[in-house]
Amino acid sequence: MKVLDLHCVGQHAFEGWFASERDFQAQSAAGQIACPTCGDTRISKKISAPRLNMGAMPPLPATRADGAPVPQDASAAPPELRQLQAAMLRLARQVVAHSENVGDRFADEARRIHHGEAPERAIRGQASIAETYALLEEGIAVLPLPEGAEQPLH
Repeated sequence: MKVLDLHCVGQHAFEGWFASERDFQAQSAAGQIACPTCGDTRISKKISAPRLNMGAMPPLPATRADGAPVPQDASAAPPELRQLQAAMLRLARQVVAHSENVGDRFADEARRIHHGEAPERAIRGQASIAETYALLEEGIAVLPLPEGAEQPLH
């Protein structure tokens, strides 16, 4: 799964999820990608840096737009935030349901796909931080899945 930062001619920024670079190129050429703000179909990719979950780093405290802390108890969070979190988890579970688990062969298989040595498809698996950085340096986009994404869909 490739997550790309996109923008239209009017410079509205948005995110797009694609099965592959080829999928993005085909949809873009067919005018199937439209800016959610203005509807423009003249879309370009922006330079982006994927977010990496480093594990050893403590999470930053969440704050609202006004700077006030977000309650840590999920049940005390605003309904909109709970809905967004639930939607994100559902999306991650859809990714899991429609991708092949290659386990600890993730980095090698991602390279094989990137170089055309294996069929292009959505994969998931495990990679070390060093492997993840190496993939990113090679121009291979990776996306961490949130905890709980491997659980079945409801």
